[in-house]
Amino acid sequence: MNSLKKQLSLSIFLVLLLTVFLIGILSNWFINREFEKYMTQLGIERRENVVEELSHQYDSLKRNWKLDYVHAIGMNALYDGYIIKLYDIGGNMVWDAENHDMSLCGQIMDEISVRMEERGSKGGFVDNTYELTQNGKKTGSVSIKYYGPFFMNEADFDFINVMNKVLIFIGVLSGICSVAVGCLLARRISRPVTKTAYIAKQISEGNYNIRFEPGTRIKELDDLAAAINQLSDALGKQENLRRRLTADVAHELRTPLTSLSSHLEAMMEGLWDPTPERLYSCFEEVKRLGTLVADLEQLARMESENLTLKKSRIDLFSLVKVVSETMNGEIKKKNQSFQMEGKPVFVEADKDRISQVLANLLSNAVKYTPEGGSIKVLVSETSKYGIIKVTDNGIGIPERELPLIFERFYRSDKSRDRRTGGAGIGLAIVKSIVEAHGGTVTAESSKEEGSCFTVSIPFSQGFQ
Repeated sequence: MNSLKKQLSLSIFLVLLLTVFLIGILSNWFINREFEKYMTQLGIERRENVVEELSHQYDSLKRNWKLDYVHAIGMNALYDGYIIKLYDIGGNMVWDAENHDMSLCGQIMDEISVRMEERGSKGGFVDNTYELTQNGKKTGSVSIKYYGPFFMNEADFDFINVMNKVLIFIGVLSGICSVAVGCLLARRISRPVTKTAYIAKQISEGNYNIRFEPGTRIKELDDLAAAINQLSDALGKQENLRRRLTADVAHELRTPLTSLSSHLEAMMEGLWDPTPERLYSCFEEVKRLGTLVADLEQLARMESENLTLKKSRIDLFSLVKVVSETMNGEIKKKNQSFQMEGKPVFVEADKDRISQVLANLLSNAVKYTPEGGSIKVLVSETSKYGIIKVTDNGIGIPERELPLIFERFYRSDKSRDRRTGGAGIGLAIVKSIVEAHGGTVTAESSKEEGSCFTVSIPFSQGFQ
């Protein structure tokens, strides 16, 4: 299996080489086409010049031709590849290049034919006749024989050959540059990808502290590095949560099991009499275990993808009022003040589940607010959500622990005394229920200053 660097180098090289090849072919074709157009136009202009010069060699006063000048023009044209024949107004031959020097004409025609055939030309010799005039009067005609549609001399061929050599040199140089550029680009792209693969392998082996430092100056690769780092953070947090969950479950089960085991062992060995009080203590520990298992089962149901919500149209304000009335006894017992504000806000939600959310939040507020404290519930709405805010002035939560409060078994009481708190599953259940409704729950708190929990329940589509 080829490496990424090798595949990228080869791919870039092939693309650049193909590009250079196509540019060379197109450039050669374009230059040759334009040069042929130029030579064709140049031939037309040369023939027109020959016609123009010959028209001036007629002496209208003497009514004869200046043969010396005609001869000079004809020989110059012959060396340029044009064989001319001059006729007077009556059609009589005045001067003929072939009659003057047949061998030279044949030699020039052969040289032109061979040269053009070597170039692959499919042309041939053509003969065109042009009228000669002077002062608007016809004085004769000239027949010009040449290789059409164009022909080139040695200098023209040398020019084309030089151009082709230049294009070949540029192509070779571009090919070398393409190899160098391809290797550099492949190295620049493959290095962070290779490093990312190495980091991903390390993460798969449980090394969640490794990080990829962005800085490739390639947006997609920097995004990939950032995603790998986020994945590492998330997996590290999940691993910590898994370990903490194992430790928390073990702790939550150890205390009642140890107590229950010691009590039963003492009664079985006759050290204790099985009095109603001791049996009741054992029963309390069994209840504690049952409550923990029930909480875990409930959380599992809440987080299950198959959780079924029985939604109906409910008024959040009325629901808060009903749930808060069940808390009146505990609130009065701690001499706390309770205040409700807001207005009726209707959403479509599972009434029992939302009641459970409110009960957990209010129960926590009462539990962690000292005697004489205050609790306030505000019901409001935005364009998309029904909002419930539960605020207290209790013991609060340290800022560093806020991201953890919705995790299983979280309790700010590190002593894990269940007399001051439950198993730490209540807020995890709250989060699961709210998210099952498509909503959000957030917390704001400062230690010793109180807490504020905000629940947002979205309005159903088409309902507000």
